[in-house]
Amino acid sequence: MEQKHQLQKAVDLVRGATRIAAFTGAGISAESGIPTYRDSDDSLWSEYDPDKFANIDYFMRDSSLYWRFFRDVRYQAIRHAPANPGHKALAQMERTGRLIGIITQNIDGLHQEGGSNRVIELHGNTRNIDCLNCGARYSMDEIRAQIDKELPPPCRACGGMLKPKVVFFGESLPEQALVEAAQITGTCDLLLAIGSSLVVYPAAAFPERAKMNGAKLIIINKTPTPYDSLAEVVLRESSGEVLPALAAACAEE
Repeated sequence: MEQKHQLQKAVDLVRGATRIAAFTGAGISAESGIPTYRDSDDSLWSEYDPDKFANIDYFMRDSSLYWRFFRDVRYQAIRHAPANPGHKALAQMERTGRLIGIITQNIDGLHQEGGSNRVIELHGNTRNIDCLNCGARYSMDEIRAQIDKELPPPCRACGGMLKPKVVFFGESLPEQALVEAAQITGTCDLLLAIGSSLVVYPAAAFPERAKMNGAKLIIINKTPTPYDSLAEVVLRESSGEVLPALAAACAEE
């Protein structure tokens, strides 16, 4: 009953908002079958320690560990994951003109697959793979096919080192993405924080920034976050169930 009441409050907030922003984390993509680190099998992370395969210093010394992880885990998880109703609902909201942008911590590209256009990727996108020497760009499918023959895979144009277009541990977040995220959270009147634990900084500070600039805050997450007390609405429901209802409210005249 309480969650039904909270959902109605969220719908009312969406109806009254004109500049809505979304901040998304791994939880929204978990509903597409992409497991979060916290939800994954512990034995997997004993073999593929993210502090090593996702660390820029380890990667630059020997990228083989990352590319084995890409071959055995990441490619299969992302390549076959569909955009889910939550992703599609946000795209619907964007098409109404009232959702001004999505700020995401995710690297899977599923917001774009779901139809969204203004997506600010704080941690990059694993679907794009660049040569650090000549700048040539490759798709995930191209590199997955190459790995069966060469590990780590070299650039086919110049033989240089390839790196996914993602932010590794030890790297700074892209400045342009931070600027755009700050602009959106500084001007929105409602922020939807979806599927994020809101503990990874500096990204997690954006909901607080939106509140400081007068925006209302709706949190959609299955577990508590440090910002729950600041939110007007907290929903412990699936984003795939909640967001279509908010999209419908957003489409109302």
